[in-house]
Amino acid sequence: MSYRHNSRRRTLISGLNLAVALVIVGLMLVPLYWAVVTSLKTLHQTFATPTALFPPTPTFAAYSQVVHTQGGSLLTSFIIAVGATLVSVLISVPAAYALANFRFRVTWLVTLSLLVAQTIPGIVLGTSFFKIFAGLHLLNSYLGLIIADSTYCVPFSILVVRAFMIGLPRELLEAARVDGATLLGSLLRIVIPLSRPAILTAALFSFLFAWGDFLFALTLSTSNTVEPMTLSIYSYMGQYTSQWPELMAAAVFAAVPSAILLILVQQGIKGGMATAGLKG
Repeated sequence: MSYRHNSRRRTLISGLNLAVALVIVGLMLVPLYWAVVTSLKTLHQTFATPTALFPPTPTFAAYSQVVHTQGGSLLTSFIIAVGATLVSVLISVPAAYALANFRFRVTWLVTLSLLVAQTIPGIVLGTSFFKIFAGLHLLNSYLGLIIADSTYCVPFSILVVRAFMIGLPRELLEAARVDGATLLGSLLRIVIPLSRPAILTAALFSFLFAWGDFLFALTLSTSNTVEPMTLSIYSYMGQYTSQWPELMAAAVFAAVPSAILLILVQQGIKGGMATAGLKG
């Protein structure tokens, strides 16, 4: 009797948790849903039926207009996000490996510095970068924005990957050294495959930050030569505030790549965690 009571209680609690989670997710998706509905309306329908849950006559004219006018900004954001992600992974993985497996006197100081770097306001970094990049002629450039975004991505990625690497079985690394593997060989053949969930997580957050960055893009861009999607939407709002279908279509375009990447990487993280558990 007690077992049935506990089972029903667990089922009820699980159902309540699921219901609360669905409500929270629904509330978070309302702005995106509203953007999609508005993007499928005509300009007249936007003002004539502002509260309609479905577009009366769906049209993709706004998306066609956005692709024609802001397609280059989407490509710019993609290049910057991929570049910042690659820089973040290439630096954070070996750095995290060193901090996790070697005990230097300054290890704690380096880790503390990484934590402190996460607390510095972006506007402070942005104004400093503007002064530095102006002297290096990196304003309005892909390289300048990639470096700026990496200053946030790299410390965060190191902390995430290091925390995972600390939990890896020491026996595997010791066995590899006995077999004659070098430090680089152990990193490439053992540590990186086992740390795939953490690396994918760090890469995902690095991409999302660089993709959605607005502050560095606004601070380090003084012309339209290199204009990420976030800055393009901002400019679009100033010039075409009354064109709500096009504005919402641009917002949907900016959100879709991140959502697709999140779904794809999530499967890799789950698979990597299962593989790491079996090998451990």
